[in-house]
Amino acid sequence: MIERGGNLVIRMLENVKQTTIKPIIRATVAKGSLIYTDEYDIYARLEMWGYAHQTVCHSAGEYARDEDGEGFCEIHVNTIEGVWSLLRSWLRPHRGISQEKLPQYLGFFEFVHNARKLGKALLGSLLETLFS
Repeated sequence: MIERGGNLVIRMLENVKQTTIKPIIRATVAKGSLIYTDEYDIYARLEMWGYAHQTVCHSAGEYARDEDGEGFCEIHVNTIEGVWSLLRSWLRPHRGISQEKLPQYLGFFEFVHNARKLGKALLGSLLETLFS
């Protein structure tokens, strides 16, 4: 999950079921937030869980949608798709990572992505994370 212009949260999941993602979403996303997803049915209950929800339908060739007609496609999942692309590129040189070590790689990627705005303050943030 990623907030546009904000932080990234990556978790390795046992499965892709609503019962698995619900506690993660509840712990990470404020109730009432607007969540953009593709049409995958795992997200079907987001509105019942207290979130506003808009989708794009990739299977119909839809990748972005302009809801209000002002020329800007506000409904899209390009932000998270970009993150997955960066993650794949970052992992590729490692040529295979064990399932056991993957959570550490994901955690490091998440930290670096979220700390990118800190610039020179990154070192202090890294030390605080390591020794807390």
